[in-house]
Amino acid sequence: MTKKSENTVWHHATVTRERRAKLNKHKSVVLWFTGLSGAGKSTLAHAVEEELYQKGCHTFVLDGDNVRHGLCGDLGFSKEDRVENIRRVSEISKLFLEAGVIILTAFISPFKADREKARNLIGDNDFIEIYCQCALEICEQRDVKGLYKRAKKGEIKAFTGISSPYEKPENPELVINTGTQELEECVDIVIQYLTQGGILS
Repeated sequence: MTKKSENTVWHHATVTRERRAKLNKHKSVVLWFTGLSGAGKSTLAHAVEEELYQKGCHTFVLDGDNVRHGLCGDLGFSKEDRVENIRRVSEISKLFLEAGVIILTAFISPFKADREKARNLIGDNDFIEIYCQCALEICEQRDVKGLYKRAKKGEIKAFTGISSPYEKPENPELVINTGTQELEECVDIVIQYLTQGGILS
């Protein structure tokens, strides 16, 4: 990683996060969806975003595949690159947070240490970890890309759940069984949490 410039100074804006929250009529927060490939992270994140949009909220989804087309297009899937991938996403999420947006991230983010770094960077009160719990067998059945089959054949190295570990969250804010619960029910759980937590007015 290149050394930080010593000639930069953080500029404090007059339009603050608090002012944006008042204008938007909702608080900003990071919803961090984590789970195995095929667990339904992106599906749930986009469904929650649609519900929030219908309520007039300012939102944006950072999806694992989409981010790797641009922001993280130079990264592979080694452990080092995965760590850097999550670091970049965390930094972007923090900027969205300041912009008053409800940011939804859908990344496997398999390592506890990386998710903890993201929480520490973003802030414990603004980081909502949502574990999309889904049995490996169900994830494999949903595998439209054929990634699990290729991983089992050794064609994809360091594939989470097969040749690379997934470290389950120990104390996530929400655990949603995306393997057995209907999508609408999963969305309701998230919306209810945000409402009870005072994120939504």
